[in-house]
Amino acid sequence: MSTVIELNQLTKSYGDVTAVNNVSFSIEAEKIYGLLGRNGAGKTTIMHMITAQIFATNGELKVFGEDPYENNRVLSQICFVKESQKYPDVYRIHDVLLTSAAIFPNWDHEYALSLAEDFRLPLKRRMKKLSRGMLSSVGIIVGLASRAPLTIFDEPYLGLDAVSRSLFYDRLIEDYSRYPRTIILSTHLIDEVSHLLEHVMVIDNGSLIINEEAEKLRGQAFTLAGHKDIIDSFTAGKEIIHRESFGNLISTTVVDQWDSSKRKQAEALGLELTPVSLQQLIIYLTNGKTQRMEARV
Repeated sequence: MSTVIELNQLTKSYGDVTAVNNVSFSIEAEKIYGLLGRNGAGKTTIMHMITAQIFATNGELKVFGEDPYENNRVLSQICFVKESQKYPDVYRIHDVLLTSAAIFPNWDHEYALSLAEDFRLPLKRRMKKLSRGMLSSVGIIVGLASRAPLTIFDEPYLGLDAVSRSLFYDRLIEDYSRYPRTIILSTHLIDEVSHLLEHVMVIDNGSLIINEEAEKLRGQAFTLAGHKDIIDSFTAGKEIIHRESFGNLISTTVVDQWDSSKRKQAEALGLELTPVSLQQLIIYLTNGKTQRMEARV
């Protein structure tokens, strides 16, 4: 499978502040990636470097095998949907779709109109008159109908209700199945998109702390509940990322390779096992209170 993006020891600094610190990873073609982390972690900075909107301080960045800066061969293959996307005040939704048709070589205008109907958007309304949710819907339509080989959504659904977000997820997976391309989702609603993600990358304080296939990551953390002495014995030497005490009872979240024999062993000791969601795992790993997993490549 070909490589679409390759970062090698990429760093971005603003004076004494390092927004992205020595990050290395690669992104393959025709997969859905989650680029996750807290506000200010460095996610958007990385996306801005990938899309040639800012320069790296150090390190190497290749997109489709080339430097993306002032490179139309690369940039014409990228669609970047930002949460704070700005449009000319005089533009109507219809104008945004027509402009997008001129920008993106793979644009499907009929599909864009179909999506506008799905999201119940008034095509003749000016962009400056749209609600936050409607603006997000326009960005989603542009991202999906562009069918760009590399499509990046940065918090694409601010202001959308649960029904509209669900519609976005459904349309994304439907169109991705018909027209595979590389998609990066950066979002805080991790549990909502976790079923879409094939690979997960987590940025914390500018550093890459998780780089793992989503399916493998989902089964790596369990919360054990039981008597303190039994839990302490069973979890000795394991990576503990969260712990709560209730007298002699302990609730401990552990990262490990949880095969069936290990689960049966815990159950035989009277321990209660509960799988940890992807969102809760990332919360534990980025709350500054636990030892972090090493980034897995």
